[in-house]
Amino acid sequence: MIGTLQNSRATIAKAVRERVAGDFEAQHAEIWRDGERWFGQHDAIWRVHADTSMFIGAIRALLMQALHPVAMQAVAEHAGFRADFWGRFQRTSRYLALTTYGTVPDAERAIAAVRAVHRRVTGTTPDGRPYSADDPHLLMWVHVAEVDSFLNAFQAFGAETLTAAEADDYVRQTGSIAARLGVIDPPSSVTKLTEILESYRPELSGSGPAREASSLLLVHPPFTGLPRAGYHLLAAGAVSTLPAWARVELLLPALPVTERVLMRPLARSAIHALRWVLSGAELSLTT
Repeated sequence: MIGTLQNSRATIAKAVRERVAGDFEAQHAEIWRDGERWFGQHDAIWRVHADTSMFIGAIRALLMQALHPVAMQAVAEHAGFRADFWGRFQRTSRYLALTTYGTVPDAERAIAAVRAVHRRVTGTTPDGRPYSADDPHLLMWVHVAEVDSFLNAFQAFGAETLTAAEADDYVRQTGSIAARLGVIDPPSSVTKLTEILESYRPELSGSGPAREASSLLLVHPPFTGLPRAGYHLLAAGAVSTLPAWARVELLLPALPVTERVLMRPLARSAIHALRWVLSGAELSLTT
């Protein structure tokens, strides 16, 4: 019975890892080469990015990022948000893993590869505005929406929580990577992160492509059966951490009592189950 349970646990862990990371064994070998690294296992960025709350943070980040019409236009035209959902997810996962855990040369190569892709992503919005993926202003929005989401998800659903000083460390450490990607003067504290997020409010809109992305992420995710039910719990957890103004833009209801009493505990249970599955796998990214 115990052997069957452990085999099932390993099978599920392998399926989750490969869905998120693609060829997980190849990525595992690539990340854990010997060499100097930017961060260590006690750094805030390592602790946040290694936690299963990242699954919730990733959903929240995509919802937040979709609120910028120009950024969403670039994703819709060039990144295959609907047609290549998992391919995009896996590429982002690989980038985060390499820049957080990988050797310095591998992290630098990952950043250079993304910068090369950004230089090719150009276009014009429906209202005639030219855009480029390497525009520092757009890069900043993508960065702050992502960092805010990962941090909020970790503080709400992580296996631990960061102190205020550690949270500032996390923002600063992620900013050091963002600067190499082309973000000018990224935030180095939670206070500054919040200020920058607020400064983008006049540019954000939940209409059109943003709500299409929201529908894909929350109503019609690319799952079936039991995984779909589990995903919906994680998505509900992500929505529960969105700021009120983002929910208004995306036409998402605010149900504080229901979320506090029902949705957050259910999402936390789903994360605990996922953490149990992955912690028992020999394929753990952090071993």
